[in-house]
Amino acid sequence: MKARLPKGMGGGPQNMQAMLRQAQKMQEDIETKKAELDEKEYTVTSGGGMVEITLKGNHEVKTIGLNPEVVDPEDVEMLEDMLVAAFNEAIRQIDEESERELGKLTGGLNIPGL
Repeated sequence: MKARLPKGMGGGPQNMQAMLRQAQKMQEDIETKKAELDEKEYTVTSGGGMVEITLKGNHEVKTIGLNPEVVDPEDVEMLEDMLVAAFNEAIRQIDEESERELGKLTGGLNIPGL
């Protein structure tokens, strides 16, 4: 006895081709979105606005701005801490948005390499 699949369900050639087209479209959409996210700029501040950095979505540093008041030769360690905090926050924002935007395209599928 042969099992019958409901109409429209099955592994016929048309369904396979449609699935391949859909996968290819998803891949193209992902590549487009990744390129878009790589070019986006993220500006964050730390130390109450004393340090401002701008990174691109590919984690490339674009600018670093320092309020002259924060440049204290006696307290270089505080400036270093504020720079680290600003970089970490920018990277967190980039990664969070990338995950959210790419997740929209993949429907929540965890695709290696994204």
